[in-house]
Amino acid sequence: MNAPPGRTALVVVDLQNDFCAGPVAAARYPGDPTRLATVAANTARAVEAARAHGTEVVFVRFLGDPAHQGASWRHRDAVLGKRPKCLDGSWGAEFHAVTPRADEPVFTKYACFDAFLAEGFEQHLVDGGIRHLALTGVFADVCVDSTARTAFQKGYHVTVLADCTAALHLPDEAVLAFMRRVYGARVTTRDELAVWTSLPEAPGLLPETSTPRQQERA
Repeated sequence: MNAPPGRTALVVVDLQNDFCAGPVAAARYPGDPTRLATVAANTARAVEAARAHGTEVVFVRFLGDPAHQGASWRHRDAVLGKRPKCLDGSWGAEFHAVTPRADEPVFTKYACFDAFLAEGFEQHLVDGGIRHLALTGVFADVCVDSTARTAFQKGYHVTVLADCTAALHLPDEAVLAFMRRVYGARVTTRDELAVWTSLPEAPGLLPETSTPRQQERA
C-alpha cells in the first residue's frame, strides 16, 4: 500500500570520493578545494538533521565504468581526454562523509546524471508518497540540476540546499538562480530545517492530495 502523499525526502546526490576528495576530485574542481570539504560536511549535518526530524534520506550514487557508458559518453571522454570515475568497487566510488543506514535506500546511476534514471528511484518516491525533494550533493550544475529538472517536469517540488552543493563548470549562484527561475526551486540552507522539510506553498493554490504519478492516472 502506498504511503499518504505529501512527504519530503532529503536526496544525497553523488557525494562520493572521486567527486569530493583525493587527487581525482582536486584535479577536476576549478575552485577552492576546501569548498568541496565544506559541502560534504554540511551535507553530513543535513543528513543527521533529517534523521533526527524523521525525514527520509535517500542516497544516489554514480558508477562510471566504461562497461556502463553509452557510445556518446565514450566518444566524449575520448575527445576530451576524460578518464572514468567512481569505478565499481573502488575507493573513489565510496560515499564521502556520509554512510547510509541499513534502512535507507541507495540507488545507482550507471554512467548517467539524472537520479530518475536509477532503477527504482522514482518508484520509491511514488510508493512513499514523496512529493518534495530536498537536494544536496554534487555537482549543482550536473547531476543535481539533471535530477531537479526531471523532478520539476514530473510534478515534484524541489528545494536545493545551497550550502550542501557546489557547481563544477559554472558559478554556484548562477546555477541556483537558474533553478529558481526555471524549476521554481526553493533555495535555502541546511540550518533552515523547518523550510526544507516542508512542502513549499504558493498563494492561491489548492492543497495537493495525490502523487505526481497518481495525478497522471486520474
